[in-house]
Amino acid sequence: MTKDAPVDPHREDPIQAAVVGAGSWGTALALLLHENGHRVRLWTHDEIVVDEVERLGENRTYLPGVSVPDGIQVFSRIDQVVNQAELVVSVSPSQFVGSVMKTALPHLRSDALVVSASKGIEIESLKTMHGVLSPLLPEGMGNTICVLSGPSFAAEVARKEPTAVVVASESRDARHQAQALFTSDTFRVYTDPDVLGVELGGAVKNVIALAAGVAAGLEFGHNTRAALITRGLAEMTRLGVAMGASQATFSGLAGMGDLVLTCTGELSRNRTVGTRLARGESLEEILSTTKSVAEGVRTAPAVHRLAREHNVEMPITQQVCRMLQGEVQPRNAVRELMTRDPKPERWS
Repeated sequence: MTKDAPVDPHREDPIQAAVVGAGSWGTALALLLHENGHRVRLWTHDEIVVDEVERLGENRTYLPGVSVPDGIQVFSRIDQVVNQAELVVSVSPSQFVGSVMKTALPHLRSDALVVSASKGIEIESLKTMHGVLSPLLPEGMGNTICVLSGPSFAAEVARKEPTAVVVASESRDARHQAQALFTSDTFRVYTDPDVLGVELGGAVKNVIALAAGVAAGLEFGHNTRAALITRGLAEMTRLGVAMGASQATFSGLAGMGDLVLTCTGELSRNRTVGTRLARGESLEEILSTTKSVAEGVRTAPAVHRLAREHNVEMPITQQVCRMLQGEVQPRNAVRELMTRDPKPERWS
């Protein structure tokens, strides 16, 4: 990577790319990179996915209806994927990012660009994915980690519907290189130096989306949805600023953009979980019938702990945690939110 100028976003020279995680989002990113002309290998822990792609040309388990071309190689051995890769995209479920990348570490090139595309907070450590990855990587690589976030349903990206996201890194050169690698005619990538803000936006929006799903399941209307999105954005911003992120980040794609998408879109896994909870299903039943991960379920208690540590008031997040733990019924949680002591809208 050069240090003197950003990489041309219209570069045509292909690279070897490794996508670590073959869920819907990982598969969509592999397709995007392949369409951009890069040589792509995709890792999955699931032999069924390998078989589906090889026999059917489709990741039917996680991204049904979307063709996976022969040019994308799929493996269940992580060394076969990351070996010699110039770009390594980490897109495992957030609670497994650390263990998966530890396995990949001995096979990483020392000059590989690592891009995290997982959205969540590790429960035990309360670290963002950048915080999980940084100490694992060789000295010098941690400062160049990029995080990719923003409003982006995997199925719509795979169908090449116009999408805008943001890539953040402490390194100006690294974020411009990532921008160049991922940018296409239908996938517009902006850059941002605020790694923490971009990651917190991507994590907290999943928690608020659970609440939005509950509101949908209770058959509340547009007023309720608008209130949840707006007050959810306030919670996200308060936490981010208290932890040192830029307030402006939460008005952008990784904050408000992703929040609106996951709170309103029918493809949102977190919103779907909330809807099913409100309709009387138990969390155990919902999770047992869902193959894809709804990150908000695991992220909610981690966000709530962060809020307490930083003395930040996050009442929606608190009620989501109580619902997930079975401490309060959805309708009662809404009542408690609505009958809290009156507050000013903005904090100082």
